[in-house]
Amino acid sequence: MNYRYGSHTVYQIEYHFVWVTKYRYKILKEEAAERVREMVLQTCEAFEVRIVQGVCE
Repeated sequence: MNYRYGSHTVYQIEYHFVWVTKYRYKILKEEAAERVREMVLQTCEAFEVRIVQGVCE
């Protein structure tokens, strides 16, 4: 386990995100799926977030 430390805190926060399009339309295909994946990775790097597992269906 990796704990993060603040000035007066020790914490480990884990989130589970599920992002679903309206009516579950299959719009994240090929280039769109790759672009979304790149944007999520860039955002996570900027905020020092570690991705444990990622799936784009």
